[in-house]
Amino acid sequence: MGELGGIGSCGGLFTSTGVILVLFILLVIVSRAFVI
Repeated sequence: MGELGGIGSCGGLFTSTGVILVLFILLVIVSRAFVI
């Protein structure tokens, strides 16, 4: 997390939201792989 400073809370919020999105997509792909 070295990109703090000028960006502030908006950058941190965007980063955390992106991480949650990526984890959700990976979870969906893995669950579909197990179902099929």
